[in-house]
Amino acid sequence: QVQLVETGGGPVRAGGSLRLSCVASVRTVSDYAMGWFRQAPGKEREFVAVISRSGDSTPFAAFAKGRFTVSKDNTKNVVYLQMNSLKPEDTAVYYCAAKATPNRYYGPREGVEYDYWGQGTQVTVSS
Repeated sequence: QVQLVETGGGPVRAGGSLRLSCVASVRTVSDYAMGWFRQAPGKEREFVAVISRSGDSTPFAAFAKGRFTVSKDNTKNVVYLQMNSLKPEDTAVYYCAAKATPNRYYGPREGVEYDYWGQGTQVTVSS
C-alpha cells in the first residue's frame, strides 16, 4: 500500500513562502507522476501542479505560475512544492497524489487520474 505524507504547511503572512514536502512510501517516486492539489473551505479540490516521472514536465495551474515550483528527490522519495509570494487566497489544505504510469512524461491534472492520496497539510495565509 502506497502512503503519502505531506508536511510543511502552517500559518504564513501574505508575501511569504512555504515549502511543502510529500514523502512517498514507494520503491521510487520515479515510477509515479506526482501531483499537488488543494482544497479551500467550501470549494472543490483544484489542481496546483504536477511533476512527471521524468521530472521534465511540470505544468502548473494558472494561479501558480511564476510563484510555485515543484521538484523531487528520487533518492529520498520526496516531492516538494515551493510556494512563494503567497496570497490569502492560497489558504487551503494541500494534498499530494501519486499516479502510477508507464509514460515518463505524463502529468495528469485531473484528480480522478490519481491512484493514491495523502492526508493533506493546512496552509493558512493571513493578510
